Amino acid sequence: MSAIGEHMESLSGFAVFVQVAETRSFVAAGRLLGVSASAIGKRVARLEERLGVRLFHRSTRNITLTSEGTLFLERSRRVLAEIEAAENELSLSTGTPRGRLRVSLPLVSSLVLPVLADFMQQYPEVELDLDFTDRSVDVIEEGFDAVVRTGELADSRLSSRLLGSFRVLLAGSPAYFAQRGVPQKPSDLAGHSCLHYRYPNSGKLEVWPLRHTPDEAEIVLPTSMICNNIETRVCFALRGLGIACLPGFAVRDAIADGRLRTVLDDYVERTTAFRVLWPTSRHPTPKLRVFIDFLVERVFAQRAGGKTKQPV
Repeated sequence: MSAIGEHMESLSGFAVFVQVAETRSFVAAGRLLGVSASAIGKRVARLEERLGVRLFHRSTRNITLTSEGTLFLERSRRVLAEIEAAENELSLSTGTPRGRLRVSLPLVSSLVLPVLADFMQQYPEVELDLDFTDRSVDVIEEGFDAVVRTGELADSRLSSRLLGSFRVLLAGSPAYFAQRGVPQKPSDLAGHSCLHYRYPNSGKLEVWPLRHTPDEAEIVLPTSMICNNIETRVCFALRGLGIACLPGFAVRDAIADGRLRTVLDDYVERTTAFRVLWPTSRHPTPKLRVFIDFLVERVFAQRAGGKTKQPV
């Protein structure tokens, strides 16, 4: 086989390997690639032989990645993404956006799901592969086209655009406050039920952004409940189980219709940026470019009548 033929064989092997790794099935991968399961199995076996490692654990019931396979999956995704980017750069930039778009998003579905649904309707040839998680992902190493996250940009390998910003609020139900009283100063929270968020990466509890003077003792908040998502805290606050520290967009409707009310507004000081980030490139693919523009135009505009991106 010529050197070019060997390289093409390798690239084909990458594509087959990634498909098997994602479907965990030779049959499903073969169906998607239009070949038989046996052909898929032979291709994987040839790839393993050439690499000198086993990429999958095989059993009669399932297929799982080995530790070497997990490492190779990250690199294979990057290789295939680079090839796809090169192909897109050579095509007309005004061409129809199409192809797979792998995106990591935080667990704030109420904010982004309507926008993603609208995007699918407007760009039906773009296949969204969405991964919802609050953990900190490595955009480049894990092969994501883009991620949506809060906070400031800390990775020089990434470009970003601001989607908007939101305020953090302390909120509880009127029924809860009728029973337990309304805190008038941060120290009053020591006598209340507090619903907390735990960061998935560090395991630490989120610090509530309460303003206090230097001579005041640090407030130790009761931990009545701990979870790692927004929905649980909103639900429990609505059920009168305590006070939660939440992004404004997650409780805006509940506050507007009186199901929740905020407290200690004068003592809470945090406004958080919401950004879309992607690997720095001089020529973003058409599908990525329209996706970024779509998010920038609509994520926070949907909450403000389409006119502004003020904190919510």
